[in-house]
Amino acid sequence: MTMMMLGVMILLLIAGFPMMMPLLAATLLAFFVFMPELNLQLVVQQMIGGVKPAALIAVPMFILAADIITRGHSADRLVDLVMRFMGHIRGGLAVSVTTACALFGAVCGSTQATVVAVGGAMRPRMLKAGYNDAFTMGLIINAADLAYLIPPSIGMIIYGVISGTSISELFIAGLGPGLLIIALFSIYCMWYAKKHDIPVEPRASWKERWVALRNALWPLGFPAIVVGGIYGGVFSPTEAAAICVLYALALELVIFRSIKAKDVFDIALSTGAITSVVFILIAAGAAFSWVLSFAQIPQQIIAAIGLEGASPLMTLIAINIAFFVGCMFVDSIVVILILVPIFAPLVKAAGLDPVLVGILITLQVAIGAATPPFGCNIFTAVAVFRRPFVDVIKGVPPFLIILLITTVLMMLFPQIALLLRDIAFR
Repeated sequence: MTMMMLGVMILLLIAGFPMMMPLLAATLLAFFVFMPELNLQLVVQQMIGGVKPAALIAVPMFILAADIITRGHSADRLVDLVMRFMGHIRGGLAVSVTTACALFGAVCGSTQATVVAVGGAMRPRMLKAGYNDAFTMGLIINAADLAYLIPPSIGMIIYGVISGTSISELFIAGLGPGLLIIALFSIYCMWYAKKHDIPVEPRASWKERWVALRNALWPLGFPAIVVGGIYGGVFSPTEAAAICVLYALALELVIFRSIKAKDVFDIALSTGAITSVVFILIAAGAAFSWVLSFAQIPQQIIAAIGLEGASPLMTLIAINIAFFVGCMFVDSIVVILILVPIFAPLVKAAGLDPVLVGILITLQVAIGAATPPFGCNIFTAVAVFRRPFVDVIKGVPPFLIILLITTVLMMLFPQIALLLRDIAFR
């Protein structure tokens, strides 16, 4: 049964069908061939149940907020703020890109939007300053991964819904690894700048810094709303998403006046199109996951690869390898939908903290977004920077190594992710 389902999915993918079709085809195959005694209405029920959790309301809200912000002035103001404070240090321009990606990721929660907004503004400046184009593009598409780890994160929301893990705890736990990656990226950027004798930017005056800070105060309200509101118990992640949309509209429509009222309809239409794809995938994935669980396929797979009764560390290694490889080839949402139910019994048996597992999975999803052959950040960079695929991925390896080092450190020292969670919720 397992091999037949897998074979159907592979054939449909090779034939060029969108991912929702292989998921549904494999599910229906299992019903008709292996479970003929079951009512087909169960498929519909599972699909409806998959998109029913209230927490998923946050997904279109965060996507809408990201669309509004990307078309506005928030990115430019955040980039200018970081440059005023860091541009004068050795490698400061590259460090500024890393920090700006983190800040904008905390505003929009989208890696692709971060590549467009920050990369479009900073790549010409880095090239003019003497940075190699491969290094520049590698930095941008990998630093954009911070949007997955620093809340809000759609990946965390979907993992939380599927696994039953607190999304609030996941959001807070993502801050530690995010800060660690910023630090490691910054160290590498400063070493690179020193090795290649990249000149530094002129030091900004305190007056210029104050002006940049004042201009960026409004965009900095987004992470304050998400993290501060959830941490302070003011509202839930779902409520935070709705407030972010309202805040984004007020910011870009009224205060900055970067968009007009007539643009809101087009933005909402774009959000609706993206959301429909996401929710169809979630619905199809929910039915597929139910079939896997009903047929006890996760237990069979775990027994077949010899992980039954594995230690917590071996379990984490297996999970990271599976998600790392999966996200290299398939959309991250699909990988989460398929693999989380498979590894759920293993995680429970090993006594692992589901928040730690969720952050590690989110990190692998982030790495997959910038890893060949099918990383979405790579294709975004190809389109935005108008460079060949091979040129875009030349600068990826050093940053990929740093992200993998972060993965190892998190497995060996779980408090990197869990310390802030424990302070906030324990």
